[in-house]
Amino acid sequence: MTADRRTDQHRADGTPRVVVTGFGVKSPAGGTPAEVFATVLAGKSQAVHVPELLEAGTAVSFGCPAQPLDEDRYFTKPERRRLDRMTKLGVAAADDAVADAAAAAGPGGDPARRGVYVGTAAAGLASAVALGGHEHAGTLDRVPVPAVPKIMPNATAANVSIRHGCEGPCLTFSTGCASGATAIGEAVLAIRAGRIDAAVAGGVDAILTPFVMAAFARIGTLARRDPAPHTAGRPLDADRDGFVLGEAAAFLVLERADHAAARGARVYGEVAGYACASDAAHLVQPRPDGAVAARCMSAALADAGLGPSRIGHISAHATGTRGNDGAEARAIDRCFGGRTPPVTATKGVTGHILGAGGALQAMVALLGAADGLVPPTANFAAPDADTALLDVVHGEARSIEPAAPALSNSFGFGGHDAVLVLTPS
Repeated sequence: MTADRRTDQHRADGTPRVVVTGFGVKSPAGGTPAEVFATVLAGKSQAVHVPELLEAGTAVSFGCPAQPLDEDRYFTKPERRRLDRMTKLGVAAADDAVADAAAAAGPGGDPARRGVYVGTAAAGLASAVALGGHEHAGTLDRVPVPAVPKIMPNATAANVSIRHGCEGPCLTFSTGCASGATAIGEAVLAIRAGRIDAAVAGGVDAILTPFVMAAFARIGTLARRDPAPHTAGRPLDADRDGFVLGEAAAFLVLERADHAAARGARVYGEVAGYACASDAAHLVQPRPDGAVAARCMSAALADAGLGPSRIGHISAHATGTRGNDGAEARAIDRCFGGRTPPVTATKGVTGHILGAGGALQAMVALLGAADGLVPPTANFAAPDADTALLDVVHGEARSIEPAAPALSNSFGFGGHDAVLVLTPS
């Protein structure tokens, strides 16, 4: 291996670079990466009234459902019966990611060195709640045969592994709304460590149901002030009052750089940095000063070998709750020393898609950075005292230097922090 080739395919510490060779997504903003990027770039909220929520009379009756899935394209009739909605979304997105990665050349490689890393905040919760009705109705003897596969937290990871012959690690992570980013980051570490050559990694959640909406409403996290759903989710805005719940799946195919080069794969970019941490402060509220989140961002930058000034834009977690957005703004300000790069947030468009958020953000951040475009933050009009610390992109997309690295934040209930640094090709 020549020195130039080693520099290109290995990091300064000698570990292999980890590149992204495939994307797959099923979301409110679209069912392909191009559709999602165009919708996010337009800053168009996808929130709508949901018939099931209206019928149930929930306190909040709107959300961001994923666009209809062509189940016949992805699943046999028996599979359609035994898989729940979350697993279907996840498997379909993973299928697309694998197909995208294999488009330039055959997937190749040793099955034992291919892994699956899935993040989910709620796993089979929606199915568990639905199936729990049998207990209350006294019909436990008629619980459906596919009940166990539907409520298994690892159902998505297992199905992806089976479908694509991935015989390496098959892991499910649950770090709240940081789950998708955690799954990607842990897959990166496994590839760098030489345990595997490639991985399908991302996140999925689909719990847009009356029970879940009622539960989130009870703790005061849902947006409800504005009766027009498409204006309700307002990340980082002074008038924010909570998040709009959504559902989605997003997956990336990650590979060791030399492995991808050997098979002639198209490369979207590199996951150059990853760090995770815990606020260790509160179960459902972020640490107000943002100190741990700031350290996590700094650690991810250090892992990428980049200083703050190298970052072209930030994809914020920015749920639209007062506490989360304020804490994140203070964390970004701490990390970047009061000189923050442009900041955007996807949740004004997609809603809060929980464990899928970090993976969808990574995809959008890489696509935007490659084109030198930062999407606008939907429904942002003006900051408050906290979010005024940030340079929030709004109104229309902003042009920046093409190919500048992006930083993506994901923060979850329980105090979980996960940060990715992404460098486009």
